[in-house]
Amino acid sequence: MSRGSTGRPGETLDGFSFAGRSGSARHVPTIFDSAQMSETDAEREPQPSEPYKEARAREPMFNLSSVVVAMIALCCGIHLFRFLFLDEDQDLGLILRFAFIPLRYSGGYVIDIYAIVSPLTYSLLHGSAIHLAVNMIWLAAFGSPLALRIGTLRFLLFWVVTALGAVALHYVLHSTDASPLVGASGSISGMMGAAARFAFRIDRGSGTPAFAGRILDIGEVFRSRQVVIFLAVWMVVNIVTGIGVGVPGVANPIAWEAHIGGFLAGFFLLRLFDRVPDPPLESSGEA
Repeated sequence: MSRGSTGRPGETLDGFSFAGRSGSARHVPTIFDSAQMSETDAEREPQPSEPYKEARAREPMFNLSSVVVAMIALCCGIHLFRFLFLDEDQDLGLILRFAFIPLRYSGGYVIDIYAIVSPLTYSLLHGSAIHLAVNMIWLAAFGSPLALRIGTLRFLLFWVVTALGAVALHYVLHSTDASPLVGASGSISGMMGAAARFAFRIDRGSGTPAFAGRILDIGEVFRSRQVVIFLAVWMVVNIVTGIGVGVPGVANPIAWEAHIGGFLAGFFLLRLFDRVPDPPLESSGEA
């Protein structure tokens, strides 16, 4: 949208337009299942040890990584600042400077400081309160186990690489598009790709729920029914919503290509960020 509008208000990684900067609250239902246990079954059930009970008592309800909490606070703080202190024209100016606009890199425009930083800063901007809330929920769910596994610095580098991977694929497919692209979904999709490499295994015993075990080889990933089902559903949902099917009220298409770019970066480059070495293979011979 640099040097003139294309007629579209802009798109985000999740398809929310910039037309309105506030969104109505969205209730996410939860289900709590309760089970009755007979007295006989309870007697047979093994009882946890006292240290385990004490550890469980000290475990917080939301055990998020500090760097994930910081990123959530940063994204929310930026959005709140825009909503409270910028008028419509100022907010549009901020979007045009710090969102990723493919046309900016396709000739005819000066490569200024904004062109250099926007392939990263776009991931901290969001199109609406609902867009922000949805992304932050997924960031907490997939980002915290990853950050607890790989550490703060590696997590931040992972965010950068997957954000770049997301806009790289988006640019390849839409190099002349003038619509601003915003949202953390590219990096979050990369975290989902990383989760698939762990087959969603999480160690909750230590009180810090991090992804556990070694990183699966590509072949092992596709031999896991759970992971294959997740990948298939994730891909179908992104493509279907990307072409605007079943998304009432969304003015702009979801940038599903950026989702896939981020996912692939996280899926294939995870080993570069892991700080836990793979355990040695056990010998199958007899002693």
